[in-house]
Amino acid sequence: MEDKTIVCKDCNNEFVFTAGEQEFYAEKGFSEPVRCKACRDAKKARNNQ
Repeated sequence: MEDKTIVCKDCNNEFVFTAGEQEFYAEKGFSEPVRCKACRDAKKARNNQ
């Protein structure tokens, strides 16, 4: 498995989804991320208010 570059659906910046992260997500049954870390954290903060 190799690193994958994904475009964030919120800020349109590219981020790297590493091979290690891909294995972890697959192991947990998670789907591929659509937001970069900064946008995921911002969304989490908005949801926790």
